[in-house]
Amino acid sequence: MADASRRSGRWNGLVLSAAILVALTVVIVLAARWVVEHTGGQGVSAPWGPECSAWVGEERFSLDRDQARRATTAAAVAVQGEDAPVEAPDTGDIPPQVLTVLAEGSPDEPGPSLTCRSTNDQGLEVQEELEPSGLTARAENLRDGMEGVFADLSLGGFLPGGYDTGHGDDSAHYEGRAIDIFYRPVSEDNRRAGWVMAHWLIAHAPDYDVAVIIFDDRIWSTFYPSLGWRVYEADPDNEILRHLDHVHVDVQRGADPSDAG
Repeated sequence: MADASRRSGRWNGLVLSAAILVALTVVIVLAARWVVEHTGGQGVSAPWGPECSAWVGEERFSLDRDQARRATTAAAVAVQGEDAPVEAPDTGDIPPQVLTVLAEGSPDEPGPSLTCRSTNDQGLEVQEELEPSGLTARAENLRDGMEGVFADLSLGGFLPGGYDTGHGDDSAHYEGRAIDIFYRPVSEDNRRAGWVMAHWLIAHAPDYDVAVIIFDDRIWSTFYPSLGWRVYEADPDNEILRHLDHVHVDVQRGADPSDAG
């Protein structure tokens, strides 16, 4: 009787283990499907892998943060030519095909070719006071950084005194934390130029406390850094809401010290 009970117990344990394994497999499959649907199957950066990854077709190249910074700056200089306000950095340790795809985009169509992980800086405090520009000091630092690498930018999304209407609910624009970089009209050339900026921003995200980047039906944020570029859902008939004509970037709001603990 005892032997039968032990055999029954072992059998029940095996059934339970099998059920758990099946359930985990289903969860993994569903999670993988979600990632593919929301990232296009590209742009995912595992939390234990390289800090940045670049894709040339189906081939993936690992980059450290410094390489990503230099590669995206070199791409920005390449597309601007003599108009670039900075010189191209040394990129001898970066595969030339990565530099080409960052500067020119995929031969088929432009799109995300680089993703990096970056998380919120928990040590940042909330910045509520606006500079004369209508930006917080953190956002103004980002603007200065962009203008130091890119010439003749068309910027918007902020104005002296700040915005209190005209953007979506809870928009970072209302807090002076967001900048729009315009690439108009919507065209393939402007789309490629927009991705040069978007890639530069993601590579430099920790340097400027970037929180969110949106462009060309894609979004990246420090809230889901390992998912890379995700599908950004908006009215399919609205080029502005889809961010086809501009790159949106906002900086981190910071934490209220009184909320700690």
